[in-house]
Amino acid sequence: MLSRYFQLACNIPENILFGFDNYHKINPAVPKIFFTHDNYLRTYTGNLDSKKDFYAKKTVLLARRPQDVAVSQFFQWKHRMRPYKKALNLYPSHGADISLYDFVMDEHQGLPHIIEFMNLWERELPKIRVSLLLRYEDLRATPHPELSRLVAFLGMQPDAAAIADAVEFATVENLRKKEETNYFWRSGSRLKAADPSNPDSYKVRRAKVGGYRDYFDDRQLAEIDGLVAARLAPSFGYSETPAVTAPRDAVRD
Repeated sequence: MLSRYFQLACNIPENILFGFDNYHKINPAVPKIFFTHDNYLRTYTGNLDSKKDFYAKKTVLLARRPQDVAVSQFFQWKHRMRPYKKALNLYPSHGADISLYDFVMDEHQGLPHIIEFMNLWERELPKIRVSLLLRYEDLRATPHPELSRLVAFLGMQPDAAAIADAVEFATVENLRKKEETNYFWRSGSRLKAADPSNPDSYKVRRAKVGGYRDYFDDRQLAEIDGLVAARLAPSFGYSETPAVTAPRDAVRD
């Protein structure tokens, strides 16, 4: 959505996703934006137990319900992740036979790890000079005001027409079609299906809020939700069982 907005509002060519300063080089009105999952930077700098690397930086934290993150990560690991990255991140080895439930509950890459990661951000966010917390679920429910809030945070006056176009552009249906035709080929494999015949290998997969509940039985759901309720900082708003949404008009998974 943000890439599409800049394309329209700042005359950036299509088919290119923003990446640090590539848009800024075309039009200096677009800020430099460093996108990260924050899993390698802290290892490089050695700041494992703090977010010191972000204290002086204008920072947007995009959060999502950890149960959905864990399930999404399983399909990323199973169908999209390269073998060397699995080893680098201490994930199950390439081709390992592991159930979705066991993956989600694993200490290294599952819910315990995701919760710990989010809790550290929750503790450190007040120390960051200028910050904005966005939630995936809010972007799904009310994309126009949430995207407008993000654009304003980046120091730009939101353009209502560009916001509306960006939201429509980023529906699941449209992005899945773009992925099928390799529309974002200039951005490498980031938005390209690993196996076009397998829907689970697409980057744009389901985009369903609370969709994790489709994969587990009642006992497993009770353990998964109980773990989140017991350990995750309540300020994220994920302590309660989610209301499941249909995938229409969703930002990409």
